[in-house]
Amino acid sequence: MRTSTIREQGVNFSFVLPALLIFSTFYLYPFFYTFVLSFQRGDGIYFSEFVGLANFQEILFHDKEWWRTMYNGAFITFWALTFQNILAFILALGVDKTIKTGKFYRVVFFILPVLSEIIIGLLMREILISNPGILNQWFERIGLGFLTSNWLGKEKVLLTTALVHCWKGFGWAFVIFLAGLQTIPEQLYEAARIDGANSIQSFCRITAPLLMPVISLVMVLTILGTMQAFAMILALTRGAGGLTEVPVMRIYNHLRGSQVGLACAEGIVLGIILISISYVMFNVSKQIRKRWGVLQN
Repeated sequence: MRTSTIREQGVNFSFVLPALLIFSTFYLYPFFYTFVLSFQRGDGIYFSEFVGLANFQEILFHDKEWWRTMYNGAFITFWALTFQNILAFILALGVDKTIKTGKFYRVVFFILPVLSEIIIGLLMREILISNPGILNQWFERIGLGFLTSNWLGKEKVLLTTALVHCWKGFGWAFVIFLAGLQTIPEQLYEAARIDGANSIQSFCRITAPLLMPVISLVMVLTILGTMQAFAMILALTRGAGGLTEVPVMRIYNHLRGSQVGLACAEGIVLGIILISISYVMFNVSKQIRKRWGVLQN
């Protein structure tokens, strides 16, 4: 009986083994090897020199360019958290009340997130580039020539990049908000109306508290996604001489420059920052839900 049980467990494990090997080879090994390389200096293949915490000291205390990329990422993230998510939330509230055309709007607003970031970046570059520029030509033809501008110039390139990123990403936030809104029972709103609650009171007492887990999720995903943005920004601005260089782009440049150890250390620092932000956001959301009586102790 015992031998049969061991044989059955071995057979069952054999089905899992291929997936386990793939996961270990392409996920676990690179993950741990990244930590090993972060303590070295060199290309990680032909030349490596153990330097201890020197890479981390350079990033945290000496590399001003790294913190400028963090600022650029934080600037784009700010616009994504505010403009992008507020727009997505307002549209989701409107579509939630629309029964017949709700599916149509879901498809339309979700087209952009499923398109390639490279395609979006190249397309918007052709539209926004100042000479000649499709957008500037359009302004000229309709008599709004005073609105023409060098959208990818030094003064506006970071803001333009942030807005293009918001335009590209608001669709998935819209879909998540809409899914969250549709989980709220309509009976709660009917009971509130019977009790004399107006639309604002229903929103503050029903919609906002019950949607807080979804809002928290969208905010965390926005921070994680935006701070790791790369392909669209590379296609749109090529980094703009550092003006739109974000953390992942700097890590990529160091990898191309055979500074693998420094790139791995930057990746670890970025990961720790993002994990810390996510932890804080989820705890804040939990406290808010407790305060509003949504989460039981």
